[in-house]
Amino acid sequence: MKRALPFEWIVAARFLREGRMQTALIIVGIAIGVAVIVFMSALLVALQANFIRRVLTAQAHIQLLPPKELARVLQRSSGAAGAHDDAIVQPPLQRIKSIDQWQSITAQIREMPGVVLVSPAASGSALVVRGDASRAISITGIDPQVYFRIVTIPDKLVHGSPRLTNTDILIGIDLASDLGVSVGDKVRVSTAAGRDNTLTVTGLFDLGNKGANQRTTYVALRTAQSLLGLVGGVSSIDVTVQDVYAAEDIARRITAATGVEADSWIETNAQFFTAVQAQKTSNTTIRFFVGLSVAFGIASVLVVSVVQKSREIGILRAMGISRGQVLRVFLVQGGVLGLMGSLGGCAMALVALWLWQRYARNPDGTPFFPLEIEPGLFFAAMLFATLTGLAAAFAPALRAARLDPVVAIRG
Repeated sequence: MKRALPFEWIVAARFLREGRMQTALIIVGIAIGVAVIVFMSALLVALQANFIRRVLTAQAHIQLLPPKELARVLQRSSGAAGAHDDAIVQPPLQRIKSIDQWQSITAQIREMPGVVLVSPAASGSALVVRGDASRAISITGIDPQVYFRIVTIPDKLVHGSPRLTNTDILIGIDLASDLGVSVGDKVRVSTAAGRDNTLTVTGLFDLGNKGANQRTTYVALRTAQSLLGLVGGVSSIDVTVQDVYAAEDIARRITAATGVEADSWIETNAQFFTAVQAQKTSNTTIRFFVGLSVAFGIASVLVVSVVQKSREIGILRAMGISRGQVLRVFLVQGGVLGLMGSLGGCAMALVALWLWQRYARNPDGTPFFPLEIEPGLFFAAMLFATLTGLAAAFAPALRAARLDPVVAIRG
């Protein structure tokens, strides 16, 4: 036997049908609000993920550096009797130094929770020469098997291969243009210490930044150690972690455990991270005010409904309907309006996201950034809109429940 709907649902459905125009308008209004929330949330989440991905594909999450050399006193100038001597302090030149006991530190970091990859590197400045052309560069000696999992250089290659033997070098496309070289050509690299080596260009990469493309080069770790005078040593240790937003906390733990200075990407890109946080705050603010407008829309419609249906409410109360049942009638209306509006809004947002992904393109035809549609976002929006409908309906429902039957019937 088919079970009938509860009394409150029957009355709520009748009230909604009788005010079809009001019901339709408020559902459309809720749908637009939910669509705005879902669309903007999905867009901003994808935009932030794209920004972070672009930043972190060119650098490690955490980088360990050797301690800086301390300032030393050059001379003291004698003052008057009884006066303190003034020390003249000159900051020392920062030479390329190796991290002490870097092998044991690397092993210790690998065992830390949250750490994914650890890659030692040797970096420094050098001069690259090809014929009459010469350019100042930054050479980074790496173990390609590990380092390329941290900084995805193979994905940024324009020509050649990511091969790095002891006689190979990878350079940026702008540096290649300045020197007039291509894959297979040889260049001479020399350092301030008087060491030099002739290397073969095996690949040209594009980091998306002209300055980086003009200065950044990659060689094998042993090659860099030989050129920079760091035989058996490394000048930095790059670390990748599971949660990029926990990088600063892990960096502090590394410093506390090893005594080596550890800088996270959050610290080195402070302005960028502040901009990301500002985007999150603005997104939350927009969602709050859109949700507030949805709540006021539902509340205003139900207040009007209470005024319009006061006689019917009075008759129902005179027939023995309890205050609690009247309260639930309007709460059901608010929940139904929120749910129906959220379903329409999620559908609108889904279409808008599909259109954005299909038609929002770069000049070369590629998408602005990858856009992933998360089902959880839609369920959260539906739950938010339904709860907002219930919350907005509470005050009108309470007013309806408190109506005196005699006064309501008399009008």
